[in-house]
Amino acid sequence: MSDLRELYQQVIIEHSRNPRNFKELEGASHSAEGYNPLCGDQITVYVVLEGERVKDIAFKGSGCAISKASASLMTTVVKGKTRAEAEEAFDRFRAMVTSSREAEIDEEALGKLAVLSGVREFPVRVKCATLAWHTLHAALEGKGEPVSTE
Repeated sequence: MSDLRELYQQVIIEHSRNPRNFKELEGASHSAEGYNPLCGDQITVYVVLEGERVKDIAFKGSGCAISKASASLMTTVVKGKTRAEAEEAFDRFRAMVTSSREAEIDEEALGKLAVLSGVREFPVRVKCATLAWHTLHAALEGKGEPVSTE
């Protein structure tokens, strides 16, 4: 088993068991709900924007290990970033998890999100991994209706 694959499994387990920023965020200026009907994943993302910067972010919900781990990593990556930087991170993440297994990964640009590259080996799990990101996007856009991965 490759080192990256082992790390992928370890990170999924760690972030699923002990998710970062897993709480309701009091005073959130933006929030959105997301749902993955395939897995039953449900998530609410809370964001406190200060100007264009994500001052704080958190999530609550239930779901599979990949969904929860992805949401946990997402919150650690976008906290302190601008809206534009958060959207760029989403674009890079989505491109990585939907790329072919042979595609090169820009680990420098992706940072700690690169450990989730193993998701691309399981196409049915891509929706699990991107649910939190789509929900964050909806929160930042101020969309009122719940997000669905379908």
